[in-house]
Amino acid sequence: MTTLQAGNRAPDFTGTLQDGSTTSLADYTGRRLVLFFYPKDDTPGCTAAACSLRDEFHTLKKEGFALLGVSPDSPKKHQKFIEKYGLPMPLIADEDHSIMEAYGVWGPKKFMGREYDGVHRTTFVIDTGGKIERVITKVNTKDHAGQLLAA
Repeated sequence: MTTLQAGNRAPDFTGTLQDGSTTSLADYTGRRLVLFFYPKDDTPGCTAAACSLRDEFHTLKKEGFALLGVSPDSPKKHQKFIEKYGLPMPLIADEDHSIMEAYGVWGPKKFMGREYDGVHRTTFVIDTGGKIERVITKVNTKDHAGQLLAA
């Protein structure tokens, strides 16, 4: 769904994290950022994807990646998700969908014949200078980390 592609400048953002603090794209200048968008905390696919990143966190970090998740859930829900699964990465609560809209991952979806607006699971790898290096639109939830390490 997103029209962003490798070579585009990553849209700037500022968002609220699970602990109530804020973060922005500028906080990651000089580091490669894996910015992953997902629909909902503590659901089977989203949990599998987050746990894949958790399980390979040290390898991803060693490869120079910083990780940051984004969903429409509240900071409180994110905190519970992090605690329940021991997630080492921060999560942005994009309750107004502004970051998701900037990245083109919020929009119409279909499920069991019903149409609704929601998050299209998408991962962006952003280089040290703020340009999009890679876009993964078909996230393998069971091997999300493997997709990142394979490139």
